[in-house]
Amino acid sequence: MCGVYNIIEDEKERGDNLPEIIHKVLKEKEGSYYTIGFTVPKNVVKITVSYDYHRGTKGFMSDLHPTNTIDIGLEDADGRFLGWSGSAHKSIYVDEFGSTRGYLSEPIMPGEWKIIVGAYHVAGESVEVKYSIDFEYRKELLLFGDLHIHSDASDGRFDIHTLGKMAQKAKLDFIGIANHNNFAENFNLPNIDGLTFIKAVEWTNYNGHINFFGVAAPFENSFISNSFEETEKLIADAKKLGALISVNHPKCRFCPYKWDNYDCFDMMEIWNGPMRPSNLDAIKLWTDLLNQGKRIPIVGGSDYHRPHSLARLGNPVTAVYAQSRKAEDILTSLREGRSFVTSSVDGVRLKLEYGKAVMGEEAIFIPGEKLRITAENMKTTSLFIVTDKYEKKLCAPSSGKLTLNKELDSDVRFAYIKAVRGIGKFSAICAVTNPIYFNQNKEELN
Repeated sequence: MCGVYNIIEDEKERGDNLPEIIHKVLKEKEGSYYTIGFTVPKNVVKITVSYDYHRGTKGFMSDLHPTNTIDIGLEDADGRFLGWSGSAHKSIYVDEFGSTRGYLSEPIMPGEWKIIVGAYHVAGESVEVKYSIDFEYRKELLLFGDLHIHSDASDGRFDIHTLGKMAQKAKLDFIGIANHNNFAENFNLPNIDGLTFIKAVEWTNYNGHINFFGVAAPFENSFISNSFEETEKLIADAKKLGALISVNHPKCRFCPYKWDNYDCFDMMEIWNGPMRPSNLDAIKLWTDLLNQGKRIPIVGGSDYHRPHSLARLGNPVTAVYAQSRKAEDILTSLREGRSFVTSSVDGVRLKLEYGKAVMGEEAIFIPGEKLRITAENMKTTSLFIVTDKYEKKLCAPSSGKLTLNKELDSDVRFAYIKAVRGIGKFSAICAVTNPIYFNQNKEELN
């Protein structure tokens, strides 16, 4: 039996206009199962169903004096059974990337979903059950990830599952475990609630290190290359497979990128591990390439191998404005430069806008239009604007949230923001954005 409830008639309007279903379980239903329906609209990415009713006695006393016990399960719009939790949980959720234990994860499709009611025990003639249904709608997300981690499949200390649990504890949304010249683990990535694994390999050569993202096996045969021409072909072949390519720690003192050509890379790792001179050199290199007209989005990663070292998991992180937690959406935003690099999940958060353009995008200069800069988690931080014409300090050390509007010169070709914590020789860069790029007329965009 399926009782389909009209959400509009049965709901009590709450602040977020989400439905509540008041359902009466009759004594005659005791010992049976049935369903009640609710409508899921479009663009929902997560459903949470909470329920409550009068229980009377609780805990071990309920074994001595049976009380109301109503169980719960869930079916999707196609009638697919998603899970059952009895009366163990007062709230259950389902989305594409995780679920309450005992429930399947899946993309949320619109339509008529069903709550499975288990009328285990009804103490009186009936018991009133209130079901609260929360919908989380698709929207742009700010996600934080560490794109440069090593497991014990190469020279790291921990196995991939342990690293995933560590990343989950560190509140990371995505990670890339990029082992040296091997990709076996990309075919057996673990499923950890709330964490997206980005398939990755760190191609490691005596002339430089390069990360390949998004493809399980980015090189079909061997990783071996003994010339730049062979490296170019290896990269080109990986790109044909869909790989996103990043040059790692190009100014590292021990394993720098030794070739002069940066045209084959999609991204550049300008921040590797703790902030130090080699990272400052990488930021300068990247800025020089911007001045030459090249557009290479930036990323950062911890290069974490083991505990008790200078490299710490999640320091730094790449913060991405993405449409979802899917690896494909995260990689798309990375490719487009809709991201910034910051010291940690709790570090400075930055956003750049100019008209309708955001970080990584191209805008036409508009007289009177200003660059809008939003910064959060400042913690005595100063902001600087960097363009092809100048570098200027925008504010004195500030804390909390800050919003600035900066007028730009008409001939500026790009503008990005860096955040600096501290004063003078005791200061350090703690966040860097991708630029917004500028053209002065529409013809240049064609």
